[in-house]
Amino acid sequence: MNRTTIVTGAAGFAGSHLLDLLAADGVDLVAWHRPDGHQPREIAGVKWRAVDLLDQPAVLRAIDDAAPATVYHCAGAAHVGQSWGKAAATLRVNVLGTHSIVEALRTAAPDARLLVTSSALVYGPSVDAIDETQPIRPANPYGLSKVAQEMVAWGEGGHRHSYIARPFNHFGPRQDPTFVTAAFARQIARIEAGLSAPEIHVGNLEALRDLTDVRDTVRAYRLIVERGVEGRPYNVCTGTPVAVHTLLDTLVSLAHVAVRIVPDPSRYRPNDTPVVLGNPARANRELGWTATIPVEQTAHDLLEYWRHQVRTT
Repeated sequence: MNRTTIVTGAAGFAGSHLLDLLAADGVDLVAWHRPDGHQPREIAGVKWRAVDLLDQPAVLRAIDDAAPATVYHCAGAAHVGQSWGKAAATLRVNVLGTHSIVEALRTAAPDARLLVTSSALVYGPSVDAIDETQPIRPANPYGLSKVAQEMVAWGEGGHRHSYIARPFNHFGPRQDPTFVTAAFARQIARIEAGLSAPEIHVGNLEALRDLTDVRDTVRAYRLIVERGVEGRPYNVCTGTPVAVHTLLDTLVSLAHVAVRIVPDPSRYRPNDTPVVLGNPARANRELGWTATIPVEQTAHDLLEYWRHQVRTT
């Protein structure tokens, strides 16, 4: 029986870490990347394919060629702040792109398992830890696109073997610097290299976020497919709130030079949620998953990644 696994968005942040995890297990992998996106890394045994998710015939051909047993759908528009100015593009990629995959699976691989990486931002704002029974009430275009993505995958006319992950904030090496944690680390690396003034520009530092190392996050994705229930959402989170200023303090403590913190109003989101905190009890209980990598280790690895990027680019 064919055991091929497809990872969409495999040249991106979470997708690339999931690819590493699966490749280490010797999985037969087909990795999709956007034709005009990140260049793929050479990984032994991984077959790369450029696929535009909005090109339905191309998606169908790629699914038909691979005849996958599993599809991890990690591709899509991922930036919450940018979704305010790019609402149409965010909805198009996240919703219509998922629709292309669902339609292709129904035609060419109806028994394949599909993991949709949704988001905690499908939930309404809450000061308490959010579990999977929290009302669906997205507060931004990105969250709205993820609600629609889930409906496309699991709703009427969706794919009957769909699994749903709702990750909270995850960070780590390879994250794009348009995200706050990576932006901090990149600024520090550039300061250390003498390429920037010794100051870090910041937005809202008081927000509380549930931060998970991306390597723990993708481990949860695999377990959801292996042990989860079809159509049942699983929060991927730690259950512990971390203030943005605490994360920044951790990164600054690792810096080799002194830096100054400079508030920057342009970095504030138009509708920033003060607290985003998850309850991981379902994933703990049903999947046997828990986050294991501490924030301090992730911060160290993230900064080391950006130091390497600054030295070599």
